Amino acid sequence: MSRRARGGHGPDGLAVVDKEAGWTSHDVVAKARGLLGTRKVGHSGTLDPDATGVLLLGVGRVTRLLRFLGLSSKTYTGVIVLGTATTTLDASGEVTGTWDMADVTVEQVRDAAAALTGAILQVPPMVSAVSVGGRRLHELAREGIEVEREARPVTVHRFEVGEPIEPGCFPIEVECSSGTYVRSLAADVGTAVGGGAHLRDLRRTAIGSFTLADAVPLEALTPEHLLTPTEAMRDLARVDVDEGLAAAVAHGKVLPRDRLPVVGAGPWAVVGPDGSLLAVYEAHRGDTAKPAVVLAAR
Repeated sequence: MSRRARGGHGPDGLAVVDKEAGWTSHDVVAKARGLLGTRKVGHSGTLDPDATGVLLLGVGRVTRLLRFLGLSSKTYTGVIVLGTATTTLDASGEVTGTWDMADVTVEQVRDAAAALTGAILQVPPMVSAVSVGGRRLHELAREGIEVEREARPVTVHRFEVGEPIEPGCFPIEVECSSGTYVRSLAADVGTAVGGGAHLRDLRRTAIGSFTLADAVPLEALTPEHLLTPTEAMRDLARVDVDEGLAAAVAHGKVLPRDRLPVVGAGPWAVVGPDGSLLAVYEAHRGDTAKPAVVLAAR
């Protein structure tokens, strides 16, 4: 499935982990540092402690590339539970309200989901990692403090609702932009159909092209599971360069776009003749491209 990045300077690459419930993303990073024998581990895209599924870990030089992994859309499955609202919008929170919603049909739930599909404004939940006034919302929530949160633009590319698996419980699959809270979508569906709801069994099945098929359980993670930096950037537009241009890229030079044969708006993964990732470039002033990250040669 994967190849270990070459080099004698410690593990270097991307780990695709299938996170278990009960672990924070920080917990996973801490455990991975021990398993891989390096402090240079970070994650892309926080996953709620109760949620499971795909979590991307940058290791070694790939920690510098994590922000590009965060650009990808994400896919989730879960279950909307009608009739009960909670403080966290999921099954881990305290109940804040109950309703008799036995008469709500799957067609009504699907209509509500359709209204939440596309470009929407979403208010982040209080129990989230969003910062307001220099503090994380979940820290304020633990102190019993609720603050005003500005709605943020997000995009829900797909919001599918299946037949109920038990009374009032509807399985869903959501593909959305980074920064979208599926818990909030579930709560909004509950409001739209005349009551309240929360989310359970949240599972992230994909970040971009990285899916559960690529993932390994955390306890099984070894350096041999790491994808190379080039593979880590596989969702970016790729530009292959010859040896002459590779030298300029390795020195981080700003280049005319007609010299660096890029297409689209970027960012672009610039790959050398041997298939190794040299840098990630972005659009610059005029008709030029500049390096966002240059990877040191190994």
